[in-house]
Amino acid sequence: MPQSQHEAPPARAPEWSSKELADPHHHAQKATKVRGMFSAIAGSYALNNRLHSLWRDQAWRRAAVRTAAVKPGDHVLDMACGTGDLTELFARSAAARVVGGDFTPAMLEIARTKQPRNLSPEHAAKVSYIEADAMNLEFADASFDVLSIAFGIRNVLDPARALREFARVLKPGGRLVILEFDRPGWFPMNWFHDLYCGWIMPRTATLISGDRSGAYKYLPRSVGTFMSRGQLSDLMGQSGFREVSSRGLSLGICVCYRGVRAT
Repeated sequence: MPQSQHEAPPARAPEWSSKELADPHHHAQKATKVRGMFSAIAGSYALNNRLHSLWRDQAWRRAAVRTAAVKPGDHVLDMACGTGDLTELFARSAAARVVGGDFTPAMLEIARTKQPRNLSPEHAAKVSYIEADAMNLEFADASFDVLSIAFGIRNVLDPARALREFARVLKPGGRLVILEFDRPGWFPMNWFHDLYCGWIMPRTATLISGDRSGAYKYLPRSVGTFMSRGQLSDLMGQSGFREVSSRGLSLGICVCYRGVRAT
C-alpha cells in the first residue's frame, strides 16, 4: 500500500547496537556504519563540535596548523576533513594548495557550500574537496608536504594501513599532524570527562541533531576503546615516521601528535 503523504517516514534504525559498541573498532562493517552515521549528523556536526567542546575545537585545530609548520608553497592534505574547519585554517596559511578529503559525501557537500562565505577568493582558490578513503589514497607517492587528520584516525577501519598510506603520499621530511581525543589521567578531571562524554554529551548532541543513527553513542565509545596515546605514537613510528611527539591540549582532553616522514 502506498504511504500517505501525511504518514511519517519509517524511523531510521541505529547504525550501532549496544553489543557492537562494546568494541566498535573491530566490527567488520565499521566503515559502512561510520559513513552512514556521519551522513546522518552532517548538518549539525559543526554546531555540536562547538557546543560540546565548549568552543575549544577551533583552538585545537589552530594548534594543529602551528604544529604543521606550513611553509610557503607547501601542499597540504587534510584527511577526514568533515565540513572543512581545519581545511579552511590551512587555506589561510602559507600553503599553496590544500586538499580536503573525506569518506562521507554529505560532509563534503557542506564544506563546499560554506567555503565561499568563510574564505576570501584568494584563500578559496587554494582549496579542493574530494571523496577519499584514508586506507587507499588516490595520490602519487610523495605528493604532499603536510598531512593532517583531526578526530578521524579512530574512525578508520585499519589505522595502521592508513598511517602507511599517509607516509606514502608525504614527501620525505613531510609532516603528519593528528588531533585525537583522549581521556585525562588525573582525578577529578577524568571523573568529569567520563560523566560529560558518557552521559551528558550523547543526550544533548542527539537532541540538537535529531539523530537516530546512534552517532553520539558511538563517538564516546570510539574514544574509550581506541588505542592509548603511547600505542598511537608507537604505531606512527612503525609506519614510517620519525621524531614522533605528542602534546596534550585542554588538560589532556585532546592530544596533538606530530611525526616526520622518514627519508
